[in-house]
Amino acid sequence: MKHVGGIEQEKTINSKTRVQKHGEVFTPAWMVERMLDSDGIRQACENLTATFLEPGPGEGAFLCEVLRRKLKMVGEEYSDTLGQYENFALLALSTLYGIELLEDNTQICAINMYEVFRNNYESMTCSFGRGQKRSVQDSAKTIIAKNVVQGNFLTQQNPKGEPIVLTEWQSLTKPTKVTKTIKVIRTEYTLDDVVSGRKNELGTTWQSVPKTIQSELFDVYKFTEKNASVNMRYVTSRIVSVYKEEMEHYA
Repeated sequence: MKHVGGIEQEKTINSKTRVQKHGEVFTPAWMVERMLDSDGIRQACENLTATFLEPGPGEGAFLCEVLRRKLKMVGEEYSDTLGQYENFALLALSTLYGIELLEDNTQICAINMYEVFRNNYESMTCSFGRGQKRSVQDSAKTIIAKNVVQGNFLTQQNPKGEPIVLTEWQSLTKPTKVTKTIKVIRTEYTLDDVVSGRKNELGTTWQSVPKTIQSELFDVYKFTEKNASVNMRYVTSRIVSVYKEEMEHYA
């Protein structure tokens, strides 16, 4: 018991230190529910394409609850087939963004969001008597890894001193209740682009100096020296295949 108590005490002290140093606070679940139930926000949580960007999401309490609500709506309105659900569930996931200052919170937030997605996906596959597809899982991981990033929202920089970069997954398919397949094109924006309302050409990539970047959280994507070329851009793909991160040369 003393050992357990010691662990709890250590967590409390660590939490106090983080509050003092970073202003970190965690919103209880009941308060998250109440805030998301407020007029206007509740409707947005049930809107397939409504976008949420949370500065300082912590471990993802708000983003995870918004995702639950969106996936519940997808399950009710876009699940005539398992394939339709997979496409629309990924589209709903692609609308949620977070910029977190602390590295461990960034990782936990991403993992928590993936668990929400995976659990909902598992329930749906069971109802169809099917199994989960690796391509859908990897696409979900890729979207989360690009949408939930570590950085300082005020300075608009990541820990390396580079601009914070977010990804827009623009649907080129009008999502209707009879739509089965969603095609998207990925476009990268710096946070300054987002704040300024700047629109980039579809498929635009933000060019970073490092030749190779690999996700430490989800080992599903890599940027190589070839990808870092200024003459590369993302191409249109099915949303269930975005994990491939397909690009093309352009003049």
